[in-house]
Amino acid sequence: MWFTYLILCKDNSIYTGITNDLARRFNEHKEGKGGHYTSSHKPIKFLHSEQFETRSAALKREAQIKEWKREKKLNLIKFGKPNI
Repeated sequence: MWFTYLILCKDNSIYTGITNDLARRFNEHKEGKGGHYTSSHKPIKFLHSEQFETRSAALKREAQIKEWKREKKLNLIKFGKPNI
């Protein structure tokens, strides 16, 4: 299983990534080992995750979400859909 996830950062930004282990990846982000962005934008909590059968599907969804503006990401988190 693979996951696309969104994390709220301390500066109120939203980080989007993929992993096959949500708990491990979040701990890596918190320890500053999870990627360049989250090492300078401290992660606070998971906001949303979606499960996929393949890494490729998770990567495609990550790329799609990364193109969205903040409002659309917040709608996904709040309603489970990007456009409400």
